[in-house]
Formats: sequence, structure tokens, C-alpha cells
Amino acid sequence: MVEMSRTRFDELVSDALDTIPSRLTAAMDNVVVLVEDRHPDEPELLGLYEGVALTDRTSDYGGVLPDRITIFRDAVLEVCGTEDEVVHEVAVTVVHEIAHHFGIDEDTLHELGWG
Repeated sequence: MVEMSRTRFDELVSDALDTIPSRLTAAMDNVVVLVEDRHPDEPELLGLYEGVALTDRTSDYGGVLPDRITIFRDAVLEVCGTEDEVVHEVAVTVVHEIAHHFGIDEDTLHELGWG
């Protein structure tokens, strides 16, 4: 397990978000990205998207709390052996969860190498 401060990990998540093309970030709607230590029920989970994907939203979508993308710090640090691996895993996890916001399913993400 890699030791890393919460501040440094948050910076890596922010850096990963900065790599997303501006056309995509401009299309993201009503979504927040958070960092938590672990998922309470699935402690090995690296990231999670919770909400209504853009492709599933209808004209009656509105007045709802933001979708949540959560990156689980301790789980990511646990599967990595170096800081470089953490940088890579955070980037992959952020892209993976944002893809869910755009309606891309797990099978497609795995086919594209983002699984």
C-alpha cells in the first residue's frame, strides 16, 4: 500500500479531471466528484458513479441532487505499489466513472481498455 496524504490524493483527482477534454467537461451536467476513504459495503471498490446518466435523462429530469462520482482513496492506495501507479489508477478511475455519467456501460469500458 502506498502512503499518501489526503491533500496529495485530492490533487491527483483534480489533475485527472484536468486531463478530460473541455468539450466533455462542458457537457457534464449536475455532477460532483468526491473523494472518500472507502465504500462502506464494498471496501475494494476504487470508484463509483451514482446518478442518472446523461443518456437516460428525460425532459422531466430536474430538481434533483447532483450525480456523484466518488473515488475511494484507501482502496486505490491499497492496490498500488508506487506513486506512479496511484497517478495512473486515479486517472483511469476518474475517466471510468465519468464515462458512466455519459452512459457508457462496464462492458464497453472494458472493451476500450478503461475497465
